[in-house]
Amino acid sequence: MKVLLFGKNGQVGWELQRALAPLGEVVALDFDSPGPLSADFSKPDAVAATVRAVQPQVIVNAAAHTGVDSCESELERAHTLNAAAPGLLAHEARALGAWLLHYSTDYVFDGGGNSPRAEEAPTSPLSVYGRTKLDGEEAIRASGCKHVILRTSWVYASRGANFPKTMLRLAQERERLAVIDDQVGAPTGADLLADISAHVLRTALERPEVAGTYHAVAAGETSWYGYARHVIEFARALGRPIKVAPDAIAPIPTSAYPTPAVRPKNSRLDTTKLRTTFGLALPPWQAGVERMLTEVLTRGPA
Repeated sequence: MKVLLFGKNGQVGWELQRALAPLGEVVALDFDSPGPLSADFSKPDAVAATVRAVQPQVIVNAAAHTGVDSCESELERAHTLNAAAPGLLAHEARALGAWLLHYSTDYVFDGGGNSPRAEEAPTSPLSVYGRTKLDGEEAIRASGCKHVILRTSWVYASRGANFPKTMLRLAQERERLAVIDDQVGAPTGADLLADISAHVLRTALERPEVAGTYHAVAAGETSWYGYARHVIEFARALGRPIKVAPDAIAPIPTSAYPTPAVRPKNSRLDTTKLRTTFGLALPPWQAGVERMLTEVLTRGPA
């Protein structure tokens, strides 16, 4: 079997190269990949030609415009990468009879309330990023291709920049920190998401009826403030030099840290459908964060 992966150098794409390898040959591309196969979503005809040349049984799209704030001023680019390109891939997947696995986000919801959102909950994005990701979902569903859409949130990885690494750096530099405490979600490792993806695809290839949209996040919930405290105290317990004292980390509201794009305060996603359909037990968010931190802290400065 042949798997065509777009976005190989992103946090999730990097882990997918490992997780998808047991399924068959993985042709992994990024927007700047050299050679005759194009993964530059700003050139739709070239991307379509790539799909036709590879003739995959599975297409996995881990590429997106994920700069939530920059999307506000880059509407056309955000629409191209997050909506038009997934729609194009869906069209090509249908023509080939291939599966399409695509990633979306909790930003398709308005962030109201305090309960986890199920897949069928009404959508109402607050930002350009959220609107274009929702448009991408709808284009895929409208295409009629065999697909799985995984909505996730608060993704991190040991590779590249992320919130835990930023908190560790600041905790070593500053005596006081202030972190948002009224946005709640589940930090989800890119490695976990990649492993879920591979399991979902194996099942989908045997049971086409599982096609659809699912929520995929780690178990449990926390705020950015709780997340930061957990990261810092875990590093302190490992003997990492931490300058900020435990009582010098202050919770603040979203209003105290304005950004160009509005963030949802409630990023909780209900994973019942995913766990039931695919027989999965999702680990608590702390387990993945601690494993990532252990890797980062033992190989050098974060």
